[in-house]
Amino acid sequence: MNSQFKKGVLELIVLLSVNKRDMYGYELVSEVTKVVDVNEGTIYPLLKRLTNENYFETYLVESTEGPSRKYYKLTVLGKSRLEELKKGWIEFSSSVSEFIKECEKGE
Repeated sequence: MNSQFKKGVLELIVLLSVNKRDMYGYELVSEVTKVVDVNEGTIYPLLKRLTNENYFETYLVESTEGPSRKYYKLTVLGKSRLEELKKGWIEFSSSVSEFIKECEKGE
């Protein structure tokens, strides 16, 4: 997938993932990677920004497999942002798909 496409949709995928259930960082990286190929170095700065913008709140949970894990939970503001991004993505992707169909008719 084109890297510019990834950048444009990554925030939406992260918000959708955490909306399903609270997740810790590595778990979230694994979830997002099912949709787009990204690495931890891309996800963690995004998580920090989304937390700073109050779309996420965080809490720690003890782990039997090492240090405590920081979980991300969607806030009310985060849910609002998610709905805004979903609406924008649906409109955008629909417009692009329609344009592609129109262009292919002319070939």
